[in-house]
Amino acid sequence: MAERADGDNIIAGRHPVKEALAANRPINRLLVAKGAGSAALQEILNLARERGIPVQYVERTHLNALVKNIPHQGIVALAGAKEYVSVDDILAAAYPADPFVILLNEINDPHNLGAILRTADAAGAHGVIITRHRSAALTAAVAKASCGALEYVRVARVANLARTITYLQERGLWVVGASGDAEDVYWDVRLDGPIALVIGGEDRGLGRLVREKCDQLVRLPMAGRVGSLNASVAAALLAYEVVRQRRRAHGRVPDR
Repeated sequence: MAERADGDNIIAGRHPVKEALAANRPINRLLVAKGAGSAALQEILNLARERGIPVQYVERTHLNALVKNIPHQGIVALAGAKEYVSVDDILAAAYPADPFVILLNEINDPHNLGAILRTADAAGAHGVIITRHRSAALTAAVAKASCGALEYVRVARVANLARTITYLQERGLWVVGASGDAEDVYWDVRLDGPIALVIGGEDRGLGRLVREKCDQLVRLPMAGRVGSLNASVAAALLAYEVVRQRRRAHGRVPDR
């Protein structure tokens, strides 16, 4: 399926795309026409590979539709609405408080991502971590859905969420994943220390490797006939349980 550019800032043409990459502009994805090939294009692809930017090959007609009346020369960049930070930036922002991080395992809907960013800001999370592949990126649509929260929430984008979980565990965080078949209900689990919450994607929940990496799995009790809640609703409930337990333990919500 061809990548849609809804809510992205579009940069078209070899020279503009190359300059955007050289300037470290936040780029969500490169779209390249199938069959396109030149030394200049290969140089751009090498730059993208160095920065870990996904590249998708599409029909030239798709690029023509995205950038009507603009010569795209077989390449288009979809630029992000905000610069990403590193995982270490998020952890550093927490000091001296215990880190509170939200990890998203392939959240595809930009409205869900925006709503989760809004919750992260309101609940005092120090940052949100998303994946480079099979996930919504920081587009204008996400910014709109966040109702301004994107401007205040640190977002890191990583290649491998399972490896990132291991790194967070090495830094002392307890990693708790939301899963409908978990044994423990979320309010019965201690969440007041250095914590990373992992929320699964809309269709498949937590991936197998991510699930296995979590220190603990928790569930939301479901009394009705619907099997699960929207990802952003689940994230809000879990995030505010962290807030509640931290207030109980520390008498206040730790400052971001």
